Amino acid sequence: MKKKIALITGATSGIGKATALILAKNGYSIIATGRRKEKLDALKDELGAVDYLPLVFDVREREKVLDVLGSLPDEWKQVDVLVNNAGNAHGMDPIQTGNLDDWDAMMDINVKGLLYVSKAIIPGMCERKSGMVINIGSIAGKEAYPNGNVYCGSKFAVDAITKGMRIDLNPFGIRVVAIHPGLVETEFSLVRFKGDDQRAATVYKGFEPLVAQDIAEIIEFVVNRPAHVVLADIVVLPTAQASATIVHKTL
Repeated sequence: MKKKIALITGATSGIGKATALILAKNGYSIIATGRRKEKLDALKDELGAVDYLPLVFDVREREKVLDVLGSLPDEWKQVDVLVNNAGNAHGMDPIQTGNLDDWDAMMDINVKGLLYVSKAIIPGMCERKSGMVINIGSIAGKEAYPNGNVYCGSKFAVDAITKGMRIDLNPFGIRVVAIHPGLVETEFSLVRFKGDDQRAATVYKGFEPLVAQDIAEIIEFVVNRPAHVVLADIVVLPTAQASATIVHKTL
């Protein structure tokens, strides 16, 4: 019996790591990618006795992505589930004072990185006429908010690319899913606020946010649907959140 293989980008922490752990429990062999080798090595111990292939690269580096994923060992080539999770937010400046490096980072990772990984993996799915692509978007890809300009633009792009993927891959029987979380407590805000612990912590105070496990469990549900079922577009918010900018806080 052929082993099931899931490839998860950004698997060193947060949603990516939680997804790797939960899919391993569902019988998947795991290809985990990320920039931090030590985190990928530590993940091996948490995964337990499952087949595991860690790959260290930055999704924004096109040639590295295509080289590494284009030279997978034969036993790892047939990826059944691709989870495009790697992403980031940098800064919360209004458009007129935005930082160009921040803009480049968000577009390069959130959009181009997703495309590079998809380019490497999807042709094989087309040849086999089977597979699933899960793109992790954001509520920011459904509605813009103040000072979210370029980040929102990158996630709107993810939403549009996912819709286009679903159309293009329809003849091949490949299921394409978008999951758009609201506020999830991970390293996300710490990165956005450039390591400012106090500012990052205030984002999640006064209400119960989503956690990475919540999103991983949705992915678990999605991949276990019968072959004729696709959960195409999922928006998930914490109960306290009504929109991108409306959050009921008790403090």
